[in-house]
Amino acid sequence: MQKVPFTDKKFLTTLIFVTSLFTLWGISMTMGDVLNKHFQEVLNVSKAQSGLVQFSIFGAYFVMGIPAGLFMKRFGYKKGVLLGLSLYAIGSFLFYPAANAESFGFFRFALFILGCGMSTLETVAHPFMASLGDQRTSDQRVNFAQSFNAVGTLIGPALGAYFLFGNKDASGGLGSVKVLYVAIAIVITIIAISFSFVKVPDTTDPHVVASLPDDAVNVDPTPQKSLFAHTHFKWAVAAQFFNVAAQGGTWAFFINYAHEKMGFSNEKAGYFMVIFMAMMLAGRFLGTYLMTFIAPNKLLATFAVGNIVMCLIVAQSFGLFSFIALLMINFFFSIMFPTIFTLGIKNLGKHTQQASSYISMGVVGGAVLPFLMGLVAVHDVATAYYLPIVCYIVIFLFAAKFSSPIKR
Repeated sequence: MQKVPFTDKKFLTTLIFVTSLFTLWGISMTMGDVLNKHFQEVLNVSKAQSGLVQFSIFGAYFVMGIPAGLFMKRFGYKKGVLLGLSLYAIGSFLFYPAANAESFGFFRFALFILGCGMSTLETVAHPFMASLGDQRTSDQRVNFAQSFNAVGTLIGPALGAYFLFGNKDASGGLGSVKVLYVAIAIVITIIAISFSFVKVPDTTDPHVVASLPDDAVNVDPTPQKSLFAHTHFKWAVAAQFFNVAAQGGTWAFFINYAHEKMGFSNEKAGYFMVIFMAMMLAGRFLGTYLMTFIAPNKLLATFAVGNIVMCLIVAQSFGLFSFIALLMINFFFSIMFPTIFTLGIKNLGKHTQQASSYISMGVVGGAVLPFLMGLVAVHDVATAYYLPIVCYIVIFLFAAKFSSPIKR
């Protein structure tokens, strides 16, 4: 059997730039989780109110998902990337006046604009990466790129722990917020200008039936039917909603758990969050390798069961044992987002870009669970970790029963 290449040589430069995008939104995603705890102290907001940080970011995904997809369909992948980077930079620059005003509402507005940029980048980057080669290796490419997203999630809490917890200043910590986000905005602007000079080779839709192996007899050959007639796509939207809901809630209260249950200082808890994100990086690289001989949907189902078990252990407050289980949650998170995404857009032909928008909108789940977990965490942060179990049950059902684009 002929080995399917990971990508083509002509796509290498483009692939490197697109992969870097995954790192960029990973940084901001986990920076938001550090801000969650920081705002509790600096702006005197409650745990439930601090969950609105995630609501602002992930709510932007819901608002921007369809417009980003329509923009991408009309103007192409490259201009979609430039739009996302522009919004990302603008949102970051807005942290400067928000810090001067010492306003939680202004910060949430800045986070919303930044989130619109992140949403646009995610909507564009996943199908963009999938288009840079054969469909049979699209899962591997997206998981590979998501591994660098995990690198970004390592950088985010490390920067946050240093600037926000380890470098307090006379302005109550908001001066450090200004410096950090203005620096991020400048870097994003430079990347956007650089990417504008990259010549992107013509890409072809990797999800049409013609690119499938000859023995793929179970694949539905009618991608021309309506998008919502595809069961696997509808379940992917639901699975992504619950996946990001669980992720948002787990990340948002990691520092609270480490502080309240393990007795760590905020700064120490922030650095432990780097280890937390390293677990996801390890899981992504291992998951990408395992997918060379294990079907992506089967691996996804296995990881969903793993996180159900981990959440049960975390909720028991067994000290170090439960804290290790909390770290392991991110290991099992690792492949979920990219695998749900690629399974959801398979065999959709002309509907691929539209489907990408809807699956990106599923990320709004991250705006819901952090607030609900915050209400429970006011009484006991460990008990709050029962809530994500419902999310993993939905992901398991998608992976085990509804992820294949076959005739039913």
